[in-house]
Amino acid sequence: MFELYRCVRNEHDHWLVLLAAFICIAAAMTVVAMLRRARDAEGGERHRWLVAAGFSSGFGIWATHFTAMMGYDPGYTLGYQAAPTLLSLATAILSTMLGFSLALRKSALKHRLVAAAVFGIGLVCMHYMGMLAVEFNVHLIWSRTFVLASMLFAVLPIVPALYLIVDGRTTRSAIAGAVLIVTAILLTHFTGMAGMSVVPQQVDASATAILSSTQLGVTVASLAFSIMTLCLVTAWMSQRTRAVIDASEREFKALVEGISDCAIYMLSQDGKVVTWNAGAARLKGYSRDEAIGLDVACFYSAEEREAGVPAKAIEMARREGKFNVEGWRHRKDGTRFWAHVTVEAIFDEQGGLQGFAKITRDMTRMKEHQESLEAMSRKLNAALSNMHQGLCMFDADERLILANARAASTFDFATEEDLLGLSFDEWVRRGVQRSTAQEPSDDAVDEALERHRACIAEPDGGMLIAMMADGCTLAIAHSPMPGGGWVTTLDDITERREAEQRIAHMALHDALTGLPNRISYTERLDQELTRAMRNNAQVAVIGIDLDRFKEINDLHGHAMGDAVLTSLATRMSHSLESGELVARFGGDEFAALKFYTEESELSEFVARLEKALAEPLEFDDATIFPGASLGVAIYPMDGETREQIVNNADLAMYRAKERVGRQVCYYEQGMDELARTRRIIANDLRDAINRNELSLAFQVQKDVRTEAVVGYEALLRWHHPRNGWISPADFIPIAEESGEIVRIGEWVLRTACMEAARWPEQCRVAINLSPIQLMQADLLDIVESSLENSGLPASRLELEITETAFISDKPRALHVLRQIKNLGVSIAIDDFGTGYSSLDTLNSFPFDKIKIDRSFLMESDTSHQARAIIKAVLALGRSLKVPVLAEGLESEDQLRLLRSEGCNEAQGFLWGKPSRSLIFEAKQAAGPVAA
Repeated sequence: MFELYRCVRNEHDHWLVLLAAFICIAAAMTVVAMLRRARDAEGGERHRWLVAAGFSSGFGIWATHFTAMMGYDPGYTLGYQAAPTLLSLATAILSTMLGFSLALRKSALKHRLVAAAVFGIGLVCMHYMGMLAVEFNVHLIWSRTFVLASMLFAVLPIVPALYLIVDGRTTRSAIAGAVLIVTAILLTHFTGMAGMSVVPQQVDASATAILSSTQLGVTVASLAFSIMTLCLVTAWMSQRTRAVIDASEREFKALVEGISDCAIYMLSQDGKVVTWNAGAARLKGYSRDEAIGLDVACFYSAEEREAGVPAKAIEMARREGKFNVEGWRHRKDGTRFWAHVTVEAIFDEQGGLQGFAKITRDMTRMKEHQESLEAMSRKLNAALSNMHQGLCMFDADERLILANARAASTFDFATEEDLLGLSFDEWVRRGVQRSTAQEPSDDAVDEALERHRACIAEPDGGMLIAMMADGCTLAIAHSPMPGGGWVTTLDDITERREAEQRIAHMALHDALTGLPNRISYTERLDQELTRAMRNNAQVAVIGIDLDRFKEINDLHGHAMGDAVLTSLATRMSHSLESGELVARFGGDEFAALKFYTEESELSEFVARLEKALAEPLEFDDATIFPGASLGVAIYPMDGETREQIVNNADLAMYRAKERVGRQVCYYEQGMDELARTRRIIANDLRDAINRNELSLAFQVQKDVRTEAVVGYEALLRWHHPRNGWISPADFIPIAEESGEIVRIGEWVLRTACMEAARWPEQCRVAINLSPIQLMQADLLDIVESSLENSGLPASRLELEITETAFISDKPRALHVLRQIKNLGVSIAIDDFGTGYSSLDTLNSFPFDKIKIDRSFLMESDTSHQARAIIKAVLALGRSLKVPVLAEGLESEDQLRLLRSEGCNEAQGFLWGKPSRSLIFEAKQAAGPVAA
């Protein structure tokens, strides 16, 4: 190492050494640049870059060596032989080129060692050949150690340098590789120079051609810098160009391969798939690995392949440069899609065919949309042709651009084409002409135009009704369009107008009698009340309700009932005078009103109504004596509003129905108070259950012969928060009128069952059912759930029905009772003997018990007829084998009568009053319990 240092310091020109180092660095940079360009190139381009790299790099290394040699000054005359000098240059170039070629061939370690050995040996050979070309007047003696060291320095740094240059991609790896090459070159040169010793001798300079140091220096420096500069610039420009090309190729490849909505792929000259993008994979169903190498014909149907369609497409693209077609194509799974296909031939710079680019787009949705539009167009034409409306479309210039056959016939044109191009003014003129059946005047046309344009000017358009001369009524509707123009429809509404008039009449008149209905009556009453207020007059409101109309329906049928209503309506209509009106509200309910100023006018009107309603009606099958109850209220004495007058007339009418022999009743102040009291009770009943105001009392029922307890009847009680205890006879009718009896009856049924289930004795509980409850749709479900929730056996429940329950709908009532009886519940007929068809009722249903009304037993002490009825009912029960229970037992004489006649059971105050508390202790004291 010391010898190397001494050699550089003492025997070299330092400026030339620095120049040599500069040339070495430039040579190393050239090696890196040219070798990386050769690495990135392919085929013939790589060979060209290898030749350029070997020549420029070898020359740079050779120049470094000889520049350093020129800086060597041993104190003797130096000269250079031409042949060995050129041979050393050739050795540097060839060894560098061969080493680079081996380094690019494979990346294995052994190949890199071989490449480094070739490069290093070439470097050593170039050095020592160059030394042999030097002519000294001395004899050279070489140190074997330094020679071997120079050889190692020539090879070892090159191995990692090749890895960094060939395999590396960064600038840092390029610099590191260049540093190692500089190190190898310089160490090889100066180690070899340090191992050389000189012995002076005489040299014959004329024996060979000698090059002077000045000539060689100028030549070497000029050539070295020119060549390396040119190579570096070329490599740099090539690198930049390649980078741009690579970036463009990457962008294009990413663009093509990333496109997913169409298939883009390359075909070889024989139609084989060469490339495959994401859109092709999605559209065709083949992955890239599956598609590469496939024949393009596999994407066609079997029929198309058999017809040679794929080959014809390739051939046409080859001949004409491009081929376009649309048709069905098939995916891997066999499904098909409508495709637009473009096949374009790809040629090189010399015009040679390289292959084909094929672009396939899925046009299925577009084709479906096109077919949908075509179908829609056909449907639109069909719809326009078959529309019952006329349709005209005007553009922004007010010219008719679209019309259908209906519009043409409306304006007396043969076809819709004859209408096209017609101006709006002429269109309106023809319409006015149709409405007048003659040539219209200019004023009439101008007026019609003004009305039509007013409709068109509205944001949402408008409509006009036009009456034609032939009696046709047209509804003409204008609807503006965005951008100008409008659509006009012509609708023949003749039948609709007639129907609307009929409907309007039906809406205001009763369908059966033709009289005004409630709505019409109310409107007329409001008008008359306003008129009376302005004229200081009076208006009488009369409520009318027919008497015994239900009996007419029951005895003669509903057809007779309708005939009676129609006849009475006709009579009352014929009896009307100015300021009078009769209306029907429904069923047998009518109403009348009278505007008057004198009392005699009202009396005379009421008399006419009474006569019309009271005179007999003669029919083919019967003579009907109708009759009616009339209630009269007068404005403003009996009320200042319509609601007050109508309500007070109803109150008077109800009072007339209650009074026998009185057909007309005028409103009195007390009627309102009574009605108000009933409304208060009805309102309070709605919350009676929630406020726990209702309760049950139980009256004992016993065997008449043994006086054993057989059951209890549940009786409803109401303790009002203000009025105290209210009699069931007072509040139950109100509950039935208001419909609240349904909720109350359900509460009674559930509560009584729960109470009876807790009794230690297995006796029955009897519960009264209202006729309204019996018509309830879910009565059977309520009975079932009451028994199920309480756990009471059905055999211990007895439901009591009065004969009035069968009046409104006897078949339905009997059907419900049979369903309840099938549950095991007993059914008793209550208050037997007080109805109008008791025997018929008893014959219609197999009752489990007959209850004699208390009125007969209470009168038995004084009335022979009452005792006879009791005996007859008991005899009837024995013959039908139905137990009989007598109500109202209050004395021993009555008990003896029942026992003597064989009555089964009884209940009454004699055996105890109804009690709301548990009464089993008292019952046990009174007598044994029946099994």
